[in-house]
Amino acid sequence: MPIDWDDFDRDIDAAINDSAAETDDILAGKISSITRMTDAEIKELFPTPADVQKLKKLIQIVKSAEEQNTKINKIVDDSEQFAGIIIKLLDKFV
Repeated sequence: MPIDWDDFDRDIDAAINDSAAETDDILAGKISSITRMTDAEIKELFPTPADVQKLKKLIQIVKSAEEQNTKINKIVDDSEQFAGIIIKLLDKFV
């Protein structure tokens, strides 16, 4: 039986989209459970798993038990990575 590559392509694309949406829902739920933002706000502000990963790293630094100066230095060291996240958060809350 020959393979219908168009159907196969559509099925694979649908599976990828479904799993990405499910992953986005799970990630948003995890972040919203430790913030004051809702799942919908998380998904709107941080639409990709990479954005959520950066946000997670920033939250870990901010909530760590380290001294304020150590936190600042870590954020400055990764400032290029955090810049977009910080702008989105400030834009949301200011």
